[in-house]
Amino acid sequence: MTSLIKKSAAGPDLLINEVVGLPGGIDAAARAARAAAIDGWLAGLLPRREGVALVAVGGLGRRQCAPYGDLDLLLLHAGAPDVDELAAGIWYPVWDAGLRLDHSVRTVAEALAVAQDDLRAALGLLDARFVAGDEDLAGRLVRSAAEQWRRTAVRRLPGLREITATRWAAHGELAFLLEGDLKEAAGGLRDVGILRAIALAGVTTALRPAVRAAHLRLLDTRDALHLRAGRRVDRLVAQERDGVATLLGLRQPAPDPSPGTVDAGDVLLRRVASDARTVRHALDDAFRAADRLRAGRRGADGRPVRRPVARDVVVHDGELVLARTVIGARPDPSLSLRVAAAAATTGLPVARATCEWLAAYCPPLPTPWPAEARVALITLLGAGPGLVPAWETCDRYGLVDGWLPEWTRVRSLPQHNPVHRFTLDRHLVQTAGEAGRHTRDVDRPDLLLLGALLHDVGKGLPGDHSQVGAPIAEAVAARIGLPASEVALIGRLVRLHLLLPEVATRRDLADPLTIADVATKVADTSTLELLHALVQADAAATGPAAWSHWKGRLVADLVARVRTTLDTGAVPEPPAPDPALVTGPLPVVRLTGDRVAVAAADRRGLLTTVAGCLALHRLDVVSADASTVFGRALVEFRVQPRYGLAPDPVALGADLRRAVTGDVSVIQRLRGRALAARSAGAAPRVGWHREAATDAVVLELRAADAVGLLYRVSGALDEAGAQLRAARISTLGADVVDAFYLVGGWPDAGTRDRISAAVLAAAQ
Repeated sequence: MTSLIKKSAAGPDLLINEVVGLPGGIDAAARAARAAAIDGWLAGLLPRREGVALVAVGGLGRRQCAPYGDLDLLLLHAGAPDVDELAAGIWYPVWDAGLRLDHSVRTVAEALAVAQDDLRAALGLLDARFVAGDEDLAGRLVRSAAEQWRRTAVRRLPGLREITATRWAAHGELAFLLEGDLKEAAGGLRDVGILRAIALAGVTTALRPAVRAAHLRLLDTRDALHLRAGRRVDRLVAQERDGVATLLGLRQPAPDPSPGTVDAGDVLLRRVASDARTVRHALDDAFRAADRLRAGRRGADGRPVRRPVARDVVVHDGELVLARTVIGARPDPSLSLRVAAAAATTGLPVARATCEWLAAYCPPLPTPWPAEARVALITLLGAGPGLVPAWETCDRYGLVDGWLPEWTRVRSLPQHNPVHRFTLDRHLVQTAGEAGRHTRDVDRPDLLLLGALLHDVGKGLPGDHSQVGAPIAEAVAARIGLPASEVALIGRLVRLHLLLPEVATRRDLADPLTIADVATKVADTSTLELLHALVQADAAATGPAAWSHWKGRLVADLVARVRTTLDTGAVPEPPAPDPALVTGPLPVVRLTGDRVAVAAADRRGLLTTVAGCLALHRLDVVSADASTVFGRALVEFRVQPRYGLAPDPVALGADLRRAVTGDVSVIQRLRGRALAARSAGAAPRVGWHREAATDAVVLELRAADAVGLLYRVSGALDEAGAQLRAARISTLGADVVDAFYLVGGWPDAGTRDRISAAVLAAAQ
């Protein structure tokens, strides 16, 4: 052992196998073998004597030792005078071996007193296990701790729920995180320990087979992560994902993956998400069982009260169950949907036994669905806040697959764009829930809800998910029994669900061609209103970075213009320029809210200069327009603060006036900031759209977001001789899609290549 200690003293994280001399492993047998070997090593550190025992808690207590795990040890004694010396004889060899150690020295009474006051300590003692010394003393602690927990658990569970919710708020939900903490996040390993504690209290049978299987897979994932990272780490970071998947034997990514191929890292994320949702659902169910036990809902005869809430559905002890008359040899195929709708509208959970019965005995729905099944589905989707928990419960028991076979493919599918906060399946359900807020704004709220549920159903397949998803959505709509015209409308909603936000943020809304093109694609005002509501619901379900006040205004402006065109057949005229810009003494600077307008003597590069000055004052540009009126150069910008705090308008106005009149000091500051702010993301890309505007071509740049990007690119366009009349800036997480309107036809491919090269160099 001395040689092993010398070998491992170099670093704070030591592979436990190096201490105990075991081969590596990531399954239950390897974890148990590590625990047995560590037990033997620790036993040699404590002399045999009565009244002193070494007790393991934590992972060692559960015999679930991770490769780079730490040790949680309790030296238990019955008043031994030399206990400190005995403790030093154990702790120092552990530290010398390079292992992390959480330790304490207590009597049985002291340990129980701490557990009485500290919930975490109480949970820890439930894992206590004898390692060495006086086995009777250790057994007395184990039995007493379990008995104390059973006596006090019901009244202590609200406090446990509170600290659990605080942890969840700090670490997020493992099922929906691209880099989640396998231990601390909601649905992680820590929650399995809480489930075990609730089960030991006799509140409910929390550790069902599905939970046990999910727990083992999460433990395997953590072990593989330790081995891959070479240290103790619980967060499944992106750079380790594929390696962990390889160690777990999951499907390998091909050297050159074909379109639509799911790589091993995504397979791992989906497995972790599914297991985390199983654990989270079980813990929610266990906490509800504890609530029912405390509430004690009983009638005058002492039996739980039963109350009907929907056809064939009653409330029993705070949960929804089936009416006795409905349980028979041939259940109604729409029964599971009707139960789900009742749960969503009442906000009450469905009893586990009811879910299991429905999964086992409810027959599949015929094609097309009966009318009552369609009504139940729309009721479920439009239930508001109750939709997500009801859907999640049904999904855990396999009921959703019976309604929508397509759900198997989208379940737990990760979305790698950081703008998204949920997996694909949860995003679809969340969008339907958000769409419920807009049902009064449209003619067909039922089609809005269904379109919201299916709008991204093509994701994960090769090609544009909007185009690929449309026929899938149409097939679903036909299967549930919608008429052909409504099936076609559902397909159109899915196909066009990105049209409004993309056009609003990337195209010039004053250009008649932009409005006419959208009007042609949308075809009628009813579809336009459905798309507008779907856009808002989609953004709200995606996450806070997907929407902003300014983006909402752009989309609303586009919708208003298109509606006018559809109603009248005429494209509305763009607004006239601000009279102050046309008639006031030059230079003119106007700062009003999110609008920055400047007029100066006609010259090339005014837009670039103003853009750079805005970047200096930490303002992000959303749109930019340039024009020449009566010999004056006019530029108008819509802006928003990059960090949420608006700049000093006096200082901004002064810098703008100096910059547009050629002040050298301001221009030098602009150039210095532009050089310092260059991004280091993926290589930028350029595309040309020659039929997207009436008097210009659109150069579209996709690049990493950076301060002053518009200043650099517009400056490069000026130097290349391109006349820039408008720019639209669309930020998607850490990336941007910027559209630049270059006046002229630009038919020559060589000239376009030269301009592209200049823009790419500026965007690097």
